[in-house]
Amino acid sequence: MSEFESDWRQSLLALLENAAINVRIAGAAIEQWHISAEDWQRFAELAKQQRLRWAAGWAEHLGSDFVVNACFEKQGRYLWLKTTLTADNLELPSQAGLYPAASRSERHSQDMFGVNFAGHPDSRPWTRHKAWNKHQYPLRKDFPLPGEPEKQTPPDIDYNFIKARGSGVYEIPVGPVHAGIIEPGHFRFQAVGETVLHLEERLGYVHKGIEKLAEGRSPEALTKLAGRISGDSTVAHSWAACRAMELAAGLAIPPRAGFIRALLCERERIANHLGDIGAICNDVGFAFAQMQFSRLRELWQRSQAETFGHRLLMDSIVPGGVNTNLSDEHCALMQQEIQALRAELDELLPALDLNSSLEDRLLTTGFLSTQTAELFGCLGYVGRASGQDFDVRRDAPYPPYDHLAFKAAVETQGDVASRLWIRVKEIFAAIKLIEQILQQLPGGDIIAPWRRPPEHSEGLAMIEGWRGEIITYVRFADDNRVSRFYARDPSLLNWPALERIVLNNIVPDFPVCNKSVNGSYSGHDL
Repeated sequence: MSEFESDWRQSLLALLENAAINVRIAGAAIEQWHISAEDWQRFAELAKQQRLRWAAGWAEHLGSDFVVNACFEKQGRYLWLKTTLTADNLELPSQAGLYPAASRSERHSQDMFGVNFAGHPDSRPWTRHKAWNKHQYPLRKDFPLPGEPEKQTPPDIDYNFIKARGSGVYEIPVGPVHAGIIEPGHFRFQAVGETVLHLEERLGYVHKGIEKLAEGRSPEALTKLAGRISGDSTVAHSWAACRAMELAAGLAIPPRAGFIRALLCERERIANHLGDIGAICNDVGFAFAQMQFSRLRELWQRSQAETFGHRLLMDSIVPGGVNTNLSDEHCALMQQEIQALRAELDELLPALDLNSSLEDRLLTTGFLSTQTAELFGCLGYVGRASGQDFDVRRDAPYPPYDHLAFKAAVETQGDVASRLWIRVKEIFAAIKLIEQILQQLPGGDIIAPWRRPPEHSEGLAMIEGWRGEIITYVRFADDNRVSRFYARDPSLLNWPALERIVLNNIVPDFPVCNKSVNGSYSGHDL
């Protein structure tokens, strides 16, 4: 810990002492701060004073008790907050009034465990629709994996959406079924004329029971499950799950495996950014760009299928390493592929940059201020396009990024144009990282033998996926089986920002605003 980094930690500890809040500190890599439940909200107030970012929250059923966790971050240093509740008093003061980013996470824990977050500004259910009743809690240990579902799940028709009334105000319900091959989500607009006054999201339609399905799995089976949280982030989520398990087990992977993992993650970043750039252009009628960038993405993914056996790189990462080695021929072909991609981008990007119609549609559209992005804890290209200068690869580097030179692109314009062009910059940054990886690729093994973790050992890992920071928690039982798994996709923090981004824009611009954020429904709903 540097002297500069320790300043906020010492200041926070002093504030806690003055507030008579007792803290028991444990852990090494990421400190665990244990406090009493009654101090939960007061801690958030003091953390807010120190400008810590709320990063994740999850709960856990342990024996007769429930443990509630929250993760904060500042300057690349994480703080893991814990408190324990008994089954006869499952109430905790909410942190969501201070940190809006915590709102949906607390509602999720309320639905899944029955924890009552007192003072929460929005007590409506979030993940629970009608697939189980309000007195059932699927992540308690006594809840069966298949649940007790009715033959047909009733429609969620009594969800109390916020209303807006006034002269000329009308409502537009959109989804959850959309006119396209996308996942379900509901968007409730209030508008006047063509101007959006208010947007409310309703998600949770693709809740798959990922956390429940994880219980009892082996490390290999959990990795496969994590790789299916969100298909376009299969590398990042499987890497985060493996890293959390490896930290819990005290397992160091071979250096070559770390470099190949990073190469896979950067390839995933490039593929998704290429697709998104084309899709943003398509949403404002620039079909030529959509076709060209889709073509580049297709070529990139075909190459991945040839080298790694899967277009999306699914199941390439395994506990202890990776399952595919790279030959000298593979490395040489990848160098040629990068040169070809650079040449294509050099020819195509001026067509975007000099297109006045595209500029007219994207500039100032879907503005997200730096203050709002900070308030919601926005991540990845959404946060960095609005001045949030944070990237796990640089600020909390993990192997091999601690050996690679890397510059994160940051802008402050905060509009759709900025979210498009920051993707372009991230493609070029990823290309440079791949070149470094290929030049520095160490020899040796690509997988280490699995080490059985101690009973109740925990791991908390952060990985910078293409959408931003992923935080994954794993606890093991006594038989090398997973007892608890939680994965916080960056979409959990970026989706709420869309409700602000679209305000005062015209309704027809919602698709391009939405695409510029491109939150994962599946990654959010778990």
